[in-house]
Amino acid sequence: MQAEPAPKLLGKRIVLGVTGSIAAYKAAGLLRLLVREGAQVNVVLTDAATRFIAPLTFEVLSGRPVATDLFASHQEMLHLSLPEQADAVVVAPATAHFLAKAALGLADDLLSTMLLTTRCPLIIAPAMDGDMWAHPTVVSHVVQLRQRGALIVEPEEGPLASGRIGQGRLAQETTILAAIEAQLCRRGDWADERVLVSAGPTQEPIDPVRFISNRSSGKMGYAIAEAARERGAAVTLVTGPTWLPIPSGVDAVAVTTAEEMEKALLMRLPWATVVVMAAAVADFRPKHPAVHKLKKKSQAWKFLEFEPTRDILHLLSEHRTSQILVGFSAETRDLGAHAKEKLIRKRLDLIVANDVSAEGAGFGSDMNAATLIDRDHREIRLPLMPKRELAHHILDAIQRLRSHARQSGPQAN
Repeated sequence: MQAEPAPKLLGKRIVLGVTGSIAAYKAAGLLRLLVREGAQVNVVLTDAATRFIAPLTFEVLSGRPVATDLFASHQEMLHLSLPEQADAVVVAPATAHFLAKAALGLADDLLSTMLLTTRCPLIIAPAMDGDMWAHPTVVSHVVQLRQRGALIVEPEEGPLASGRIGQGRLAQETTILAAIEAQLCRRGDWADERVLVSAGPTQEPIDPVRFISNRSSGKMGYAIAEAARERGAAVTLVTGPTWLPIPSGVDAVAVTTAEEMEKALLMRLPWATVVVMAAAVADFRPKHPAVHKLKKKSQAWKFLEFEPTRDILHLLSEHRTSQILVGFSAETRDLGAHAKEKLIRKRLDLIVANDVSAEGAGFGSDMNAATLIDRDHREIRLPLMPKRELAHHILDAIQRLRSHARQSGPQAN
């Protein structure tokens, strides 16, 4: 007889928040799935939620007291203790009113106050009627929450409580469960990896006070470094000049020029098992930087000569042994064609192609959309999402490549 698979959430502690939506009854089904997968679940109901479903239902299904009142004496400081002890906070269903409070940091009940102290993953599954989901205010609040790292499990399209057809139905309980498992079960799955990430721009000096550079903020590379560290990897981040704080637990190496970045990466390449080249390295640099500041009327400006920098990604490809090598292709047109050409020419395992001219994405933004193309030319198109979320998708794609390589046996790079 085949053994039953082990519960995926065994020992995980989850706070399930339920708000005042007609879909509140579906939260009971989600609770059953969480308990079946081994999770310990504490349920928090808003006052409006209790008008749709009784707390007793959740107490019976969870086997734990249900929290409803921020000021109840026997539930003192739950807005601190519940999120501190949780591996994830899940709000399902979440109303438009709740999304507004969460986005603006309003705290007038236990659930909304608790979010201000939450440091674990936050997963929100909205549900609402009519055209509310598409209303500009709701859209803005969802964007704010995503930018702060919340995972939004979007509502589905179908018949709504009003009898209309539209996008607003709470996602299926199994869909929400899969999102929770994706957040929690992949933590620690990179414990055997050593990840070398490059990020940010380079600055190539013209004279002691001027340089040429590009618009890269470094946010994508930093997000990848942080995501890999969260999942248990040892991470070294080689970073060009940025204003971003170094992620905790990451070994950072600061560089300025393309030449410095090249040396730092090649020196650390033998240590790495995965290399992600997210930096935007200058393609050209002044051939003869001035020793002193050039004056405005200097004739040297008329004869400023440039030379190409060395292709770091190509060098890494030439010198690597068994490392997974990932490149980026930032384009403004012909995205797929340019990315595939770069993938082949530089013998990469994976390339992340993104249109930096797309609205809401690209340099400086907290959001990005991308197409992942692997060495077998399989493509995954990812919509606009927080760069932190995209980072995890990139790591998942690398992990699939690693798993496939182990099953297929060694192959030449």
